[in-house]
Amino acid sequence: MSPNMNDDVLVKYMLNEANASEVIEVQAWLNAKAENQKYFNDMKKIWEDSLRLTEHSEDNESATWSKIEDRLNFNTPVILKRKSLINKSWLRLAASIAMVCGLSWLAFNHFKSPAIMNIKTKEQVLTQILPDGSQVTLNKNSLISYASKFTGATRPVKLQGEAFFKVAPNSAKPFIISVNNITVKVIGTSFNVKNRNGKTVIVVETGIVKISRYQSSIELHPGERVTINQDQKTLSKESNPGKLYNYYRSNQLECKNTTLQELVDALNEIYHTNIVIANHTLKNKQITASFRNSSLEEILDVISLTINVRIQHKNQQIILK
Repeated sequence: MSPNMNDDVLVKYMLNEANASEVIEVQAWLNAKAENQKYFNDMKKIWEDSLRLTEHSEDNESATWSKIEDRLNFNTPVILKRKSLINKSWLRLAASIAMVCGLSWLAFNHFKSPAIMNIKTKEQVLTQILPDGSQVTLNKNSLISYASKFTGATRPVKLQGEAFFKVAPNSAKPFIISVNNITVKVIGTSFNVKNRNGKTVIVVETGIVKISRYQSSIELHPGERVTINQDQKTLSKESNPGKLYNYYRSNQLECKNTTLQELVDALNEIYHTNIVIANHTLKNKQITASFRNSSLEEILDVISLTINVRIQHKNQQIILK
């Protein structure tokens, strides 16, 4: 069996017979580590090789099941044309495949797989309660996918865009988020996940969150964040003293030692404008201020006075220098 994943579930996924919850669970597992993907690829190759053993029969698929079951029932050695021996892992896979195929028709007719729920926002912020009681607030232009019931060993969801999660505690069934080839694993906590233009930022508000990507993983605690770029393979965390990430939930821009670049990025997203920092030395200047229901011009005035910048309106741009 592969680490933390049942082989029977992998076989069902490979044969397109996994239910909605299992599909999301397997995809999250595949994205977690390169070795998981290799394990699955090896399993798939074994299955494809087993099909080729019966290409001469009238009915390839039926003959495959028959031969596998005959070998298993009568302990007859399996002889491959291209390989002389078959190890125990092949036999375990053959048994799993035979079992899944033997029961798939009955399972399909007696059990309905949970439906996949896709919640997408456009120009609005939306709060949704998930099947386990967890709460997710989606920012504009975001998408979350999850099963209508979390029937497996985990609570898997997929995210595009940005969302704030308040996860219902359940130590026996971790909550798993897949976003941009990153796996976020929690038991019960609150945190923000933002994925835009190939960059993912995760900020923890309460509890502990485990972040995994490829061979690297870290734990985030309250007041910490990780920023992951598209081609980045190692993970490192940093302090996140402010709550700028909360603006779409609170209608408030709360800056605490927030860099000008971070604030400008948020303003461009909120006000659909194009603010450019012309002087690169200004990008890391820090601002501590709070804005609630403020206009863009009011915020720019405070920025100008706080860090002594000049503001120029030119064509469709607002230039800070």
